[in-house]
Amino acid sequence: MESLQGCWTALITPFEENGGLDLEGLRKNVLYQIDCGVNLLPTGTTGESPTLEWEEHLSVIKEVIKLAKGKVSVMAGTGSNSTSEALRGTREAVQAGAEAILLMDCYYNAPSTLELRVNYYEAIAKEFPSINITPYIIPSRTGTELSVEDLYILNRKYPNVRSVKEATGNLQRMALTRKLLGDNFDILSGDDGLTYQIITDPEIRGQGVISVISNLLPLAVREMVEALRNGYLEKGKILNEALKPLFEIVSFTVEEEYEGFRVRCKYRNPTPIKTIMRALGLPSGPCRPPLGRMGQNGIKKVQQAVKTTYETLPELFEPLSSFYGIKVEERIYTDKYWFQ
Repeated sequence: MESLQGCWTALITPFEENGGLDLEGLRKNVLYQIDCGVNLLPTGTTGESPTLEWEEHLSVIKEVIKLAKGKVSVMAGTGSNSTSEALRGTREAVQAGAEAILLMDCYYNAPSTLELRVNYYEAIAKEFPSINITPYIIPSRTGTELSVEDLYILNRKYPNVRSVKEATGNLQRMALTRKLLGDNFDILSGDDGLTYQIITDPEIRGQGVISVISNLLPLAVREMVEALRNGYLEKGKILNEALKPLFEIVSFTVEEEYEGFRVRCKYRNPTPIKTIMRALGLPSGPCRPPLGRMGQNGIKKVQQAVKTTYETLPELFEPLSSFYGIKVEERIYTDKYWFQ
């Protein structure tokens, strides 16, 4: 795979109510994504990889690859804060048929950028020279950050490292990435809400997005990305504005009231997207602990975001309604589906 362009969905992992893996639900969601022509990323943060047992992790990757083969591309999440574990995961994902690998910066033990490059990314890129290795830079979750300079060195030593998932929110960093690494290096937005700017900024010229909201509306996100990349800026802008309320609830803070207190709660992906999918009747199930159910105000906020997007461009939900056979409007506006 020479280029990682367009829309990639960071797939949720659906669970049964008892917490077990819902493979049938996973298959249905993957077929929906394929039907919409979107590439797939299983077992990332959105897929709750930290709480997947190793056999579950591999089972999800294999299932997605089996369904997607010859139809859309698959980039498997195999990152870890242990190089040996990441190597093991990458070996098994590649053996299963993954075309590309996503590796997050090492969380919690938070190595320096030099250590990240030498002891983590280089170790994996060296063993798999024909597999596209994509660093995932998200300091808000990992507490560390591979520098642009080390990304440049990494790419020059190992040309299979030719893309990055950018979730720093730092547009100046992204512009420097484009300047140092050139136009043959892919910059993928790791933040739904910044995708429009990352693609259209002449100093960044991003090639696509690894999206959370495309779990719900893959065709809409894909069409937005394609419109922006092909110069149809007005269409891209219309879609971005319609999707903006959903982009804004991937991660958000709201005050909740409980036990006589008002407490600021920050809800992070995948809790909001799984709340929406569950309410609309898509395979989702609960998040695994320690993630759980949002408070009342959090649920109200995500429900309102769905309402706003639906009222702006209801046709965006037609593929969802058609594929899953659900009455989208009824589910959006009926509180019992949200607060049961």
